[in-house]
Amino acid sequence: MSKKEMDALGWEYCDIILVTGDAYIDHPSFGMALIGRLLEAQGFRVGIISQPDWHSAEPFRALGKPRLYFGITAGNMDSMVNRYTADRKIRSEDAYTANGEANKRPDRALTVYAQRAREAYPDTAIVLGSIEASLRRIAHYDYWSDKVRRSVLPDTKADILIFGNAERALLDLTHRLAAGESIKSIRDLRGTAFMVPSGWKPADDWTEVNSTRVDTPGKVEAHTDPYAMTPAGEENCATGKNPDAAPAVKPIRIMTREERQAALKEQREKSVVRLPSYEQIKEDPVMYAHASRVFHIESNPGNARALVQAHGERDVWLNPPPLPLAMEDMDYVFDMAYARAPHPSYGKAKIPAWDMIRFSVNIMRGCFGGCTFCSITEHEGRIIQSRSEPSILREIENIRDKTKGFTGIISDLGGPTANMYRLNCKDKNIEESCKRLSCVYPSICVNLNTDHSKLIQLYRKARAIPGIKKILVSSGLRYDLAVRSPEYVKELVTHHVGGLLKIAPEHSEEGPLSKMMKPGMGAYDRFKELFEKYSKEAGKEQYLIPYFIAAHPGTRDEDMLNLALWLKKNNFRLDQVQTFMPTPMALATTMYHTRKNPLHKVTENSEVVETPRLGKVRKLHKAFLRYHDPENWPILREALQKMGRSDLIGSGDRCLVPRNTAPTPGLAAVERRKETPGPAKVAQKFGMPKPRDGAAIARKPGQRQASRATGMGSKAGRK
Repeated sequence: MSKKEMDALGWEYCDIILVTGDAYIDHPSFGMALIGRLLEAQGFRVGIISQPDWHSAEPFRALGKPRLYFGITAGNMDSMVNRYTADRKIRSEDAYTANGEANKRPDRALTVYAQRAREAYPDTAIVLGSIEASLRRIAHYDYWSDKVRRSVLPDTKADILIFGNAERALLDLTHRLAAGESIKSIRDLRGTAFMVPSGWKPADDWTEVNSTRVDTPGKVEAHTDPYAMTPAGEENCATGKNPDAAPAVKPIRIMTREERQAALKEQREKSVVRLPSYEQIKEDPVMYAHASRVFHIESNPGNARALVQAHGERDVWLNPPPLPLAMEDMDYVFDMAYARAPHPSYGKAKIPAWDMIRFSVNIMRGCFGGCTFCSITEHEGRIIQSRSEPSILREIENIRDKTKGFTGIISDLGGPTANMYRLNCKDKNIEESCKRLSCVYPSICVNLNTDHSKLIQLYRKARAIPGIKKILVSSGLRYDLAVRSPEYVKELVTHHVGGLLKIAPEHSEEGPLSKMMKPGMGAYDRFKELFEKYSKEAGKEQYLIPYFIAAHPGTRDEDMLNLALWLKKNNFRLDQVQTFMPTPMALATTMYHTRKNPLHKVTENSEVVETPRLGKVRKLHKAFLRYHDPENWPILREALQKMGRSDLIGSGDRCLVPRNTAPTPGLAAVERRKETPGPAKVAQKFGMPKPRDGAAIARKPGQRQASRATGMGSKAGRK
């Protein structure tokens, strides 16, 4: 990270310099550490410039000129998501910065860093990577500027962009550059994108397919009758040539099934799908929704074709997604000699993201859930990539032996979804040809292996490691999968829940759930029944903490009202709620921007998705989730009256808000203090019905209930 460290290593230069918007933490959960150690293991000298001052090019010269390239990333999060809330307000803390200090990275950090690196050394290659690059690799709607923006490639002037799981592509690229190959000539790596002249193709035998042949948008033109003797508009024969000419005679050869499949595969591998241009989708919402739909259809690495999209007089070319890493490859990546700590230059500064994951273990990648508001699948893919059991157990032992402050408690054994470990399609051929956007919606696919036995075995071996007191599962749980294995639910509830378990129904109503591609509340009810049964058998008082989204596309005021009534009926008082945030390339973002549903064929007359966009409506939807907060009562009273539901205003058992026109000053602040009054006292003071005994009251992780439930001290509970 400094010239002094280079001198200590005897380096005169770095082969690669990685520029990141995060503090540098040498741990596999942080992209720069993972990539840096991987390149180091291949014999390359790697420098890291962390959170440089972007106001000039000088900080980008701190380690000198890299021999091969600058690798640019915004960090573990998209820089706009990192810096702004769903209400477009600047966050007061950056979890990936020392002491949580805000404003240590610029907006659209990927673009700014790339431009400064180019300014520092104009003739050095620029390689983009990580989540911001993945999610902005084609033209996309940007929530913070409320417009469709170009791919980051023309804005950054980068030579190549690596998306998704980048390890294999990055190593191939680096070795080829080290061997003297020009970066401008490297155009055959999966998982890469780059700018090319309009009409460019890798070879003469490639075929371009218009995206409207993949999925027809807009008005559908009448097709010529293939059985007509004289096609419309033709005076002569079907070929339009001289009818007296002798027809060409070709022999017919019957191909075997295997030969047909091989021929089709070869044809697809040499086909590129042309998406509507940036200029088209910028002006036409239908074409934007169509492009989004085709992009997601062509996302399975087993059958995806290359994509191309015009940006002015040049094209952005995207090769097919990277192939998933095999288990031994995942082990290789995670087993490297990480220091498992922030860089010493940060001293004793606290880095919130590090405090959160320092005692956690990532066991897999990817998610086949397909939730439309989530971007995991656009980045990591739908095929689960799991580590081996020995690799995971070794990491737990390393945490026990090497991580300072370890008290015997593993804070999480999970991943993007806690219980998808080693779950895959039963048939490799089906997996490679599938175009479903989700393996679990609208129902769990019959070809999906839902056997949790390997995960159960992992849990048992992990908690048997000497020195391990407790292993918690804190990652989000896919409960519709979990109910397929009551044995797994019992194992989880008995041994791996620290009093509170978070799950994400997201909503109670079919309208928004269908736009989220999430299961109905029936699956939640079945999981809750098992959770409570096994908690009781274990003699534990444990609670489910449900997460919900307000203002998601497809959500009406009535849907949020019904969700509020469901919360009240189940005695939930949510402290932690979220308003839908449109992130780049997510399908729900397409709904938000275009008011079209890309889950089905998109036309001018196809389904209109009503989307809460106005600030007041979004605020109302969020208020319904916190109906118990006095600050929300005025807006809820007004809305209930307009909706003809004044019967829900008052002190009855079903009422959401009291008739009082002005909340007592200061109560909201009191409720948020650690000495929060009990639900019964608050209810009594404001004429609301008392919660039933044993009511589950959802609180933010870290408040006193969470600390008691985990059996940990208040400080650890807050973490």
